[in-house]
Amino acid sequence: MDQLEQIISLVALTMGVGWASGINLYATVLMLGMLNNMGHITLPEELQVVGDPLVLMAAGSMYFIEFFADKIPGVDTGWDTLHTFIRIPAGAALAAGTVGDMTPAVGLAAALVGGSLAAGSHAAKAGSRVLINTSPEPVTNWTASISEDLLVLGGLWAALNHPIWFLVGLVVFILLLIWLLPKIWRGIKKVFRFIAGLFGGGKEPEKDSALPPERVKPSAPDGGR
Repeated sequence: MDQLEQIISLVALTMGVGWASGINLYATVLMLGMLNNMGHITLPEELQVVGDPLVLMAAGSMYFIEFFADKIPGVDTGWDTLHTFIRIPAGAALAAGTVGDMTPAVGLAAALVGGSLAAGSHAAKAGSRVLINTSPEPVTNWTASISEDLLVLGGLWAALNHPIWFLVGLVVFILLLIWLLPKIWRGIKKVFRFIAGLFGGGKEPEKDSALPPERVKPSAPDGGR
């Protein structure tokens, strides 16, 4: 039974760090590193690097920048776009680190799962921010940003302390994501069409009136065959 609990805890941590990295990578690293250094959790040896003071200082500095950038309409979307190339591979790397020195196959599987979860949660965050930015007031940006930070902290806490409940919640999140992403994508396309219409003056390109109308070539009479 103890071995089964260890496996469940490991799976929850692997999926948890991948999922959380897609929402807020720096908060994820900070929480894991600080909890490990304070003795509240014991991370696998390959993942204990997040507790290094240099890593914590870098993560803390970037979290400080993200805390404000994530709450400014338009800036948050640019920040999310840039972090598409950071959160997903970092989520895969952190997930691979949770399995320690197991076989390369286990490490690769953990990286694939972690990277996929990071991609999914990042897509939901970035896509919803594009839609939120259509609102002229900044309150929704602040509310969304703070809610995301609390979701990351609460999710990681659940993954570490109540892994079964976390995995149940993660399944619900994935099902919701499958239903929500197409709707977010349709909304994003409408936003970009609206922006394109603004830059294009909202008019369709006019046809060149200098060109003569096409003439229909008369068909040859039957007798000319």
